[in-house]
Amino acid sequence: MKITFYGQNSLGLEINGKHIIVDPFISGNDLAKDKVDIQRLKADYILVTHAHQDHTLDVEAIAKNTGATIVSNFEIANHYEAKGFEVHPMNHGGSWEFDFGKVKYVNAIHTSSFPDGSYGGQPGGFVIEANEKCVYIAGDTALTMDMKLIPLCHQVDLAVFPIGDNFTMGVDDAVIASDFIECDKILGCHYDTFGFIEIDHQVAKEKFEMKKKELLLLEIGESIEI
Repeated sequence: MKITFYGQNSLGLEINGKHIIVDPFISGNDLAKDKVDIQRLKADYILVTHAHQDHTLDVEAIAKNTGATIVSNFEIANHYEAKGFEVHPMNHGGSWEFDFGKVKYVNAIHTSSFPDGSYGGQPGGFVIEANEKCVYIAGDTALTMDMKLIPLCHQVDLAVFPIGDNFTMGVDDAVIASDFIECDKILGCHYDTFGFIEIDHQVAKEKFEMKKKELLLLEIGESIEI
């Protein structure tokens, strides 16, 4: 399972020969737009955690270019289906066996609306299992006790957590969240894109190290494998 960071909450996953893009916000991200060409991205699926622009800006362009299936909550799926895109609707607690692995849509505490103000359903995250590996992509969320449910059903190898604070949980709460899900390897996201969510990278890493955990802060375009 290969994971590439495209800035903010945007990720590329390569699993069993399939390409998955998560929350594509690239062309409007000053940190990413000159480093990642969305027209060159491969995508069989686009996973969307919620409807905010910094998670959906490039969904339509990538889907048009690749024919990808958009996977999200019922309301977001309906929104894109009405525009002629292929979709797979999900909702909280539900799982589906895709051709690359199993995906479960789980709770997140946040808001969700499209840029025009229309309703984007309830926000969520994704637990992805394939090849005996498990990744939890939390989406935009506060620290929540629901995270304690995840290790009851899944052994998480890597968690992707927002750490920018202000709009989501920050570093201190992310450390606690890693305890809740019983995973000591965290990939940080949703930080530095704009002033409200800028972080001190060294301090953030040290806070995880103090708890004998690892915080990965990838450069845009950098990849890891689990």
